[in-house]
Amino acid sequence: MHAYRDQYAQLFNLGQDVVLIAISADPIEELASWAHDDDFPFLMASDAELEVASRYGAIYERGDRRGTNRNLFVIGPDGRIAYTATPFREIDPTAYEELEAAIDRIAAEADPGTER
Repeated sequence: MHAYRDQYAQLFNLGQDVVLIAISADPIEELASWAHDDDFPFLMASDAELEVASRYGAIYERGDRRGTNRNLFVIGPDGRIAYTATPFREIDPTAYEELEAAIDRIAAEADPGTER
């Protein structure tokens, strides 16, 4: 999550072109505390029951352990998934280059006369 925070201004134009919502299986109280303490500039949502993760195929099971994969989905202005990174490699700088290119492409398709 810290890498998202550190890349937020460049990738997401401070939220003007794209809205970032980080969804975690952690309880909302923990997310709120973490977001406040680490100064995250984007929205966070709790999916403690793994309902959203299930719908997006982001759940793994290993033996008796169940958890979520770190995936990234960009939803276009039409409400459809326009880009996926499964899994998202948040510590790999090229992952952010790919994400930035995808966001630029999606923005250009939505409004061909606008440059980011």
